[in-house]
Amino acid sequence: MLRALIYLLPLALTIYAFIDCLNTPEDEAKHLPKIAWVFIILLFWIVGPIVWLAAGKVREMPAGGRAPGEWHGGRRTRWVAPDDNPDFLKSLKDEDRKSEKDESLLKDWEADLRRREDELKRRDSGAGPEESAPPAS
Repeated sequence: MLRALIYLLPLALTIYAFIDCLNTPEDEAKHLPKIAWVFIILLFWIVGPIVWLAAGKVREMPAGGRAPGEWHGGRRTRWVAPDDNPDFLKSLKDEDRKSEKDESLLKDWEADLRRREDELKRRDSGAGPEESAPPAS
């Protein structure tokens, strides 16, 4: 069991350091480019991962307190509640206007459909188109 641990521990350390290096943003890799760190980790099986974990990555929180998921285009994004977000409130107003337009369009379609149904009923009952009432606008 102890012999297996001698091989598994460096392997686990190498895998962890390799994945950590791949997930590290390029600007947080110290001293060398990330691709060089990947080769060091993979070529120097025990020493490479230890050097990466000790000196290859910025470990303290950078100025501004940014976390990896908060970087977008070189600036920190800030979450804003929907009721405080002017873009969201504007989109609600736009949707209200759109729904009003949709309602008026639907009413026009329904009126046109009723007019056509009445015209077809009159035509089927034998009344000619000249006897039908003019369409309401």
